[in-house]
Amino acid sequence: MGKRFYRIASGLIRVFSRSMTTEWVVPYEKGPCVFVVNHAGAIGPVDMMAKFPLRDICHPWINDGVLEAKKVPAYVRQDYWWKPGNFFEPLLNVTVPYLAAAILPPVLRSVPYVPVYHDQRIMLTLRQSVRVLQKEEALIVFPEQPSGWLSHHEWINTGWLRLGELWYRSSGRALKLYPVHIDREKHQFRVAAPVWYDPAKRFAEQEKELAEALAKGLRGE
Repeated sequence: MGKRFYRIASGLIRVFSRSMTTEWVVPYEKGPCVFVVNHAGAIGPVDMMAKFPLRDICHPWINDGVLEAKKVPAYVRQDYWWKPGNFFEPLLNVTVPYLAAAILPPVLRSVPYVPVYHDQRIMLTLRQSVRVLQKEEALIVFPEQPSGWLSHHEWINTGWLRLGELWYRSSGRALKLYPVHIDREKHQFRVAAPVWYDPAKRFAEQEKELAEALAKGLRGE
């Protein structure tokens, strides 16, 4: 039922919203990879899972805070869902988090997701991600850190890049990372040239270089 709902919902989104084009800086090559994407507001993840041409093989990382109804209200309140100081903030604070708790978990669980934990369970996230890659499929990661309402820091979160180490140990292959910029004005996915995790280097030796290259691609530069 979950997969059927996802197929129907994503199909309806494609029918009743504007289509997106895709620009590949270099031709896409099949194989396990990670699409590293700018959030583009709440609509970015929706576009990736409903309109991205490779959506059928993609598994997005989704925070566990929006997968369990009891956790959703706290997640919404700290995630800049409305402009701080907004005149309607008191009303939004007592309505939106609970509406989201009723709607988001069942909808998101219909997506072929990988749950993201921010405690000792992070290893479950990484192991499930490796299993996805072993099937020659792809992951979607949104590594930007919110800095306020509708804004993000220039830097990106990098802890998830340790997946490159686990993938190499499992497969003996380097992990390919495609930066993706969602341009809402042009209605376009711009996929930059892939960035590779170098298994010959330690994580600390390449963390900054990888982060800078990926962040540049997310911005569409």
